[in-house]
Amino acid sequence: MDEITLNQLSRTMLYSEELGIGLDLKADGELFKWFLASLLFGARISETIAKRTYRSFERYDLVVPENILDAGWDFLVNPVMREGGYVRYDEKTSRRVLHNCDMLLKEYEGSLNSLHERAVDGQDLEQRLLAFYGVGPVTVNIFLRELRPFWKKDNVEPSRNVKELARRHRIDIDSLDRKSISFARVEAGLIRLRKELARQSD
Repeated sequence: MDEITLNQLSRTMLYSEELGIGLDLKADGELFKWFLASLLFGARISETIAKRTYRSFERYDLVVPENILDAGWDFLVNPVMREGGYVRYDEKTSRRVLHNCDMLLKEYEGSLNSLHERAVDGQDLEQRLLAFYGVGPVTVNIFLRELRPFWKKDNVEPSRNVKELARRHRIDIDSLDRKSISFARVEAGLIRLRKELARQSD
C-alpha cells in the first residue's frame, strides 16, 4: 500500500458531508440528521448499509424527530430499515431511534443545540449523549468527532483506533489543532483507511 500523508488525509470528505449534512450551519435540523446517521453508523453493520438506510429515512421524509415518532415502529422496521438493508438490527435500532426522538423532544425540546448549551463542559456533553437509549461511547464518538470544530464544548478524544493507525503510518495528529476542520478530516481519513485495510485482509 502507498504511504499515506497528513496532507492527503486533510482533504478527506467528512461522513456528514458525504450524506449532504451541513454541520457548519449549526442548525438543529442538520444536527438531528447527523444524530440519526450516527445512531445508524453506531451498530455493527457496514458503512454502506448505514448510508443506504439513512437515505431511506430521507426518502420517506423522516429526518425530524416528530415525523419519525408519527411514523411509528412498524413503519421504521418495514419499509425504512428493510429498504436500507438494515435487517439484522432493524427492530432494535428502530426502537432506539424512536426512544431517542422522544427523549430529545422531552428533555431538549427537540434541539441538540439546546443539549450543547446546557452541558457544563465536554465531559458533561458526552454524558448527556450517553444518557440516550442504547447510545454508547462508539456512537458518541461518531457524533462528536465531526462536530468538534463547530461546538465550543466538544472536546471528544480521538478513538483508540485512530490514534493507533496514525502512529502506525507516522501521521503526526498532535501537530494539528483538534478543534480544526483539518483534524476532523484527518480522523475521517484514518477511519476510512482502517476500514479499507480490514476489507483487504478479509
